[in-house]
Amino acid sequence: MTQVAILDYGLGNLRSVMRGLEHAGATTTITKDIDEMMDADGVVLPGVGAFSEGMEKLGELKTALYTYVQERPVLGICLGMQMLLETSCEFGTHAGLGLVPGSVREFPRTSGLKVPHMGWNTIHIDQESPLFEGIPQNSYVYFVHSFYAKTVPEHTLTSTEYICPFASSVVSGNAYGVQFHPEKSGDVGLRILTNFIGML
Repeated sequence: MTQVAILDYGLGNLRSVMRGLEHAGATTTITKDIDEMMDADGVVLPGVGAFSEGMEKLGELKTALYTYVQERPVLGICLGMQMLLETSCEFGTHAGLGLVPGSVREFPRTSGLKVPHMGWNTIHIDQESPLFEGIPQNSYVYFVHSFYAKTVPEHTLTSTEYICPFASSVVSGNAYGVQFHPEKSGDVGLRILTNFIGML
């Protein structure tokens, strides 16, 4: 059975991510232990909250992630995806993990459109990836976020439009990230988690 380590660094809805992965067929461990992480077939980096706090709370897991992702897949979800990027402007400029080129920016205030971007929206699949195998173009997924990822087309797996176009999922090598919550995105989200497990 495929073993997935869900990183517990104090931020994130770990139990719902765990249930989603187990429903998709994985055995999961919620952990902040580096040895447990390194033994897993794949790693999920979830997260809800502020970018700078997330980076600070990762602590020694940062170095371990750099080693892990050289050979095996890591999937960042929501804040976890944003932390894969190089920088964020949330409450000042902060360095991310730098595993995916790009930056995290704040949605511009726009009349009639609320921030955070919350609820169902579509994803446009911009390049083929095993993570989105079998996912129809313009499928709906569930978002909750006030900041968005800006990266180049080479690292954009899917894009979404809300106030401005943004990268709703990203990739660089073995580092994958989704801005939306697959564990809250019904059958589409379950298929994405199943695809991730199939990549391990």
